[in-house]
Amino acid sequence: MEVVETRIPDVKLIKPKVFGDERGFFMETWNARAFAKAGIDAAFVQDNHSRSVKHTLRGLHYQIKQPQGKLVRCTRGEVFDVAVDLRKSSPTFGCWVGKVLSDKNRYQLWIPPGFAHGFIALSEIADFQYKCTDYYNPEFEACIKWSDPDVGIEWPALKEPKNISEKDAKGESFEDYLNKNCCSEYS
Repeated sequence: MEVVETRIPDVKLIKPKVFGDERGFFMETWNARAFAKAGIDAAFVQDNHSRSVKHTLRGLHYQIKQPQGKLVRCTRGEVFDVAVDLRKSSPTFGCWVGKVLSDKNRYQLWIPPGFAHGFIALSEIADFQYKCTDYYNPEFEACIKWSDPDVGIEWPALKEPKNISEKDAKGESFEDYLNKNCCSEYS
């Protein structure tokens, strides 16, 4: 596999080796030794799979306690995937990175704990799968609004998402995140 640093060095784009012929393909999506050698030393406790229709936006989710690292990929269709650095001590605090993940490029994105995460489905149907380093805990879940101007994410060809949950539509501003989470695990 090839591991590419993004503009936030702790967020890594993984380009797996794909072996294919007329019968189909094979690729290794997780190998603890290989990923650790590439600087991604993670123990996963939960796998998730979501399906979204075109223009569905999910996120920007994070957990105030029990922050989750995520290894994400799109196994059907195409998404624009985003990570926002919430680690106050980080030189990239408040910055975001976005990458297109698809069943064609087969890329994965490693998002370490301490980031808000979200994506928008660009294809008619998008299956999105991800591994998490900690368990989902609704008690600690929070959401930053996808369109917050202080974060300034440049979503591709998007003015308003057509499909967004009520919870995500009412996400907090980045400023509210700062005020609310002054003593969180992200500090």
